[in-house]
Amino acid sequence: MSAADGAKGSFPSQLHSLTALRFFLALGVVLFHLHLGWRYDDMAVTWLFERGRLGVDVFFILSGFVLTHVYAGALEAGRFSYRSFLTARVARIFPVHVLALAGMLVMVLAAELLNQEYRSEHFTAAGFLKTLLLVQAWFPTSTLNEWNGPSWSLSAEWLAYLAFPLFAWIGILLRRRPWFIVVLSAILFVGLDDFYRSAFGKLLTHAEENLGILRILPEFLLGVGLYHWGRRLNPGPILAWFCAGASVIAMLLAMHRGLDDRLIVFLAGALVLSLALLSKARSGARSAGGVLVLLGEASYALYLIHIPLFTAWRGLMAALLDKPSSYKLHWVEAGAMLLAAQAIAILLFLFFERPARDWIKSRWGRPRAQSAEPQ
Repeated sequence: MSAADGAKGSFPSQLHSLTALRFFLALGVVLFHLHLGWRYDDMAVTWLFERGRLGVDVFFILSGFVLTHVYAGALEAGRFSYRSFLTARVARIFPVHVLALAGMLVMVLAAELLNQEYRSEHFTAAGFLKTLLLVQAWFPTSTLNEWNGPSWSLSAEWLAYLAFPLFAWIGILLRRRPWFIVVLSAILFVGLDDFYRSAFGKLLTHAEENLGILRILPEFLLGVGLYHWGRRLNPGPILAWFCAGASVIAMLLAMHRGLDDRLIVFLAGALVLSLALLSKARSGARSAGGVLVLLGEASYALYLIHIPLFTAWRGLMAALLDKPSSYKLHWVEAGAMLLAAQAIAILLFLFFERPARDWIKSRWGRPRAQSAEPQ
């Protein structure tokens, strides 16, 4: 994650700690989905795997933080290009999204041709089109859409990207009082959570296809506020390491104990800020190893392809072993699926995602003297 136009007081261009964090967030979501299908009662021991689903909320905070970091210089200098921004966002999210969705389509068509059982009511043509266009989380719905479930969060992200100038304007207007942006995001979160519980009987952190856009609004705004707050903080290396370590431990303990989702989201904000400040305190040094940075860069592919891969794996194993595709996983099989997903994600990042992103930006992007795009 980088920014070429760092204004005075801003973070260093390279935030390796946040890049590495992306890997652990994606891993948490993958482990959550694995936990739903294995044979062990892990929640009798720890809630860590179940709370892995909240990695999405940390991603939303991280997204607001990083995009503000990347474009702050251009925004403050009046050189921000909305066209270039959206081109970069399309190049970032759509290639792997379309590839993963195409994989799910192939499996559904194959199931139809081979007369295999599957929940056809969850794989409608309308649902496919909404997922392709990333609008499936924009509207109320009571119908489960399984066209690559994790892509609902991309739908929410896509709306945040379209509205980024508004978020950025709030950030610039209140950048001298960043604490107010954080408070505003908290008020918005509480209000939307209250509405969602009243309307649907669930916490806001359970909003997905059904108005999942509400979930990203306060969290993206929180990321914007934390960035501007972080620009005003300059901790030394020892303090930065202590805060980062404390935030990681607090987050893991809260997830392990299965504490309230909303408390974990609050801790996630502290986690993102403390890790960014760690990079700031160690400006010029790598805050994370090269392997973790690579895994972080490949985390988007891992996040999107793990469900198609797991679906294909289980379908194949069920056919070979003559058992229902809903069979429970042994830990060896779950581990093998995880390793396969990670290996494929790295290959996709190196040989498909990154080249496709660069091609789209070179083909349709307009060169501007503004911030470099995060990798």
